[in-house]
Amino acid sequence: MVPYIVDHIPKTTPYNRRPGYSMTPEYITIHSTGNPTSTARNERAWLTNPNNNVTASWHIVVDEKEAIEAIPLNEVAWHAGDGGNGTGNRKSIGIEICESGDRQKTLQNAAELVAKLLKERGWGVDKLRRHYDWSGKICPRIFHDNGKWTGWKQFKEAVQKELFGGDNMTQDKNQPSDWAKEAWEWAKQQGLLDGTRPKDNLTRQELAVVLKRLAEKK
Repeated sequence: MVPYIVDHIPKTTPYNRRPGYSMTPEYITIHSTGNPTSTARNERAWLTNPNNNVTASWHIVVDEKEAIEAIPLNEVAWHAGDGGNGTGNRKSIGIEICESGDRQKTLQNAAELVAKLLKERGWGVDKLRRHYDWSGKICPRIFHDNGKWTGWKQFKEAVQKELFGGDNMTQDKNQPSDWAKEAWEWAKQQGLLDGTRPKDNLTRQELAVVLKRLAEKK
């Protein structure tokens, strides 16, 4: 996992870049920095640079070496371009992907980071959004080429792979991923699942059986 640094900007940062509004996130919004030479540390420094007079911010930036959290994930940041009360700004965690350095390493770091955030919240890739989805801006730029979104699908697939165990998914298909082991054992003990096929998709009829078993326990 990429090194993760918490370095919050002060609430007194000019231009309301950290408004301090409480947020219960419902989505994760992906951006890219639009700067081919800027690192995560450069981006963090820009948020508090006195020459920066823009009311715009984000929660986490990631590059080939590290990820930096600049605003707490339970606070609003201005990153989605959909206004002061827009869902993107008010209900999503903004992730900036740097465009400098080793692109593949940066994207792998970003996929691992996003997967971790999703796992912690019990979410799937359906919770991912582009900046474009909120405001129509061509961002994240790194996934857009010649008028087409050429890399967005591949990025979501990389996140999905990390969600289900990364490179070990095939080798360990008969064992739950580390993040799911406790819940998996609980579900077996409760008789909700039969203890087989931990990484297979759940069909609707299987879901119906699980729900029926759960209801019968009440």
